[in-house]
This record gives sequence, C-alpha cells and structure tokens, in this order.
Amino acid sequence: MQTPIGRLAIAAAMLTLAAGASHADQSNSDVERAAIGFRIAPVPLDLRRLNKSLVGQGSYLMNAAGGCNDCHTHPNFAPGGDPFAGEPEAINVAGYMRGGREFGPTTSPNITPQGAQRLPAGLTWEQFLHALRTGEDPDQTGAPAGHPKLLQVMPWNVYGKLAERDLRAIYEYLRSIPALPDNPNPGP
Repeated sequence: MQTPIGRLAIAAAMLTLAAGASHADQSNSDVERAAIGFRIAPVPLDLRRLNKSLVGQGSYLMNAAGGCNDCHTHPNFAPGGDPFAGEPEAINVAGYMRGGREFGPTTSPNITPQGAQRLPAGLTWEQFLHALRTGEDPDQTGAPAGHPKLLQVMPWNVYGKLAERDLRAIYEYLRSIPALPDNPNPGP
C-alpha cells in the first residue's frame, strides 16, 4: 500500500515526464517543420546572420500552411507549372513575393526584403508585428485623421492570432528570400 507521500511522488514524477515529453514533442515539431520548410522553399535563401531554425519554420508557415504565394506572387506559377491545370507545380521564382495581384482597388504589396538590413516590405520587426496584429496598413497615405487605413484582403485577423514566435519566423524567412523590385505587371 502506498503512502500519500509515495502517491504524491509518483504523481509529481508523472507530471514531470509529461511536461518533458510535451517539450520534446514541441522541439521535435519545430525541427520537423523547419526541415520541411527548407525542403519546400521555392527560392534560394540567404541565411547569413539569421536564426536558421526560424527561417525554416517561417518557410513552412508561408509555403505549407499560409498560402502567402497565392496573393503575394503574381502570377503564382511558372509557365507549365500550374498544378490546377494538372502540371507539376513550379512556383514563379522570378516573381516570388513581389506582389502585384489586384484585388479591386488594392494590389498585393511586394514583401521581399528591402535595403541593407533586408527588411521585409521595408518594415522593421515592430512595424511588421503591429501590422499583422492590428491590420493597420503601414502605408497610411490618404487615411483620415484618427482612422487608420486597414489592410484589405490580407487576412491579418487570422495571422495576427499566431504566436509571436510564428510571426517572427515568417519575418525571418522573408528576410532570407531574394529581394525583388515591385511587380511591373500587376493584374488579376
């Protein structure tokens, strides 16, 4: 027969093991997601001075879970690479994340890195996080005083609910992709 202290010790040991397993599962999940992210990244990545684990996880979030290519790459697929036409998928590398898809009065922006600091869409981490959490468009041109212009079409209300680490991973991934000029041929 176990004593109350013995039962307490067993319960504590089980909780410790469960917590350790949960942490190990999370770490394995992060490693697995990063590995998948690197495998599916459609463009060469510049990993200098970046957290490689976050870059890989950001690629996973953008290219496997988020569908960011659908709006920020126009056209989405290279000639002969449209999986919806029964072709083997080939992402439009020449236009990857440089924007240009029109949605009524708005056009998806170029979110490739800009400047020597390689800032996605020219945004600092704080600006990027603020935009995704609040939906406030970083370009407030034409916004009436006291009424910030909100990002239209961009599902910031969904992405803004991600953990801060996930948003940081997306940001770091965007810092690693090739910098491209704005899309000269926006269209539907």
